[in-house]
Amino acid sequence: MTVPHLPPPIWGLVFVLSTSLLLWLLSLRLKDAGIADLFWGPGMAGVVDITAWLGGAGGTRASAVLLLVNLWAFRLVAHLLTRRLNAKGGEDRRYVTMRQHFGRNWWWLSLIQVFLLQAILIWFIPAPLVAALLYSHMPMGWAGYLGIGLAAAGLIFETLADSQLSAFRGDPGNRARVLDRGLWAWSRHPNYFGECVLWWGFFLIGYDASHQIWLLLSPILVTVLLLTVSGINLAEENIVSRRPGYADYRRRVNAFVPRPPRR
Repeated sequence: MTVPHLPPPIWGLVFVLSTSLLLWLLSLRLKDAGIADLFWGPGMAGVVDITAWLGGAGGTRASAVLLLVNLWAFRLVAHLLTRRLNAKGGEDRRYVTMRQHFGRNWWWLSLIQVFLLQAILIWFIPAPLVAALLYSHMPMGWAGYLGIGLAAAGLIFETLADSQLSAFRGDPGNRARVLDRGLWAWSRHPNYFGECVLWWGFFLIGYDASHQIWLLLSPILVTVLLLTVSGINLAEENIVSRRPGYADYRRRVNAFVPRPPRR
């Protein structure tokens, strides 16, 4: 049997859909839809790696893209795994709430609302990196080098922010306290800000190679998700009741873009 000749992005879609289906079946066995989150980074890196492999990408741009996206994915999945282990198991409260709301229908609704929806995002969001690899033969311009710098800076920034947060949470004495030191003294969500900078850098890399303006949809979508959907709004939901000092912290410190705290 011959393997059908499909464009690399289509093989990337096949990869994320098939893997998401397997993860959904595993989630039914474990009664834990939260395992979907672990595929976010590796899934995007897989889409990019498949494109590089099947598209025969090479050169400085391709090397930078592959290094950055795989470092990002490895860091993210390691961070999420560590957080799950420190939480000593149990499904994330977001999925617990959805499971309770949908009841006996959750087993099949979770396939649509969690796994397949995330699969489409995992396939679409790295579009600038896929474009950068498909046009890797094009000469590098200033936008490409700027994008590499921005992506690297964003990755370092969010890594440092998550490291500070992990150290803070690791101290039992901080259970009801608010982290307001380091990067967290300048932004309530510096890790999300770093993630946003990373994806705007990725857009510049892809645009420099392909000159396709529609790739803007990728960083815009990431920014919207971080600001209004699964990022800041979700992180700050009911946090004041769990950490009484957060109300004052919210008045003093900007939510997203780092800036000196207000007195």
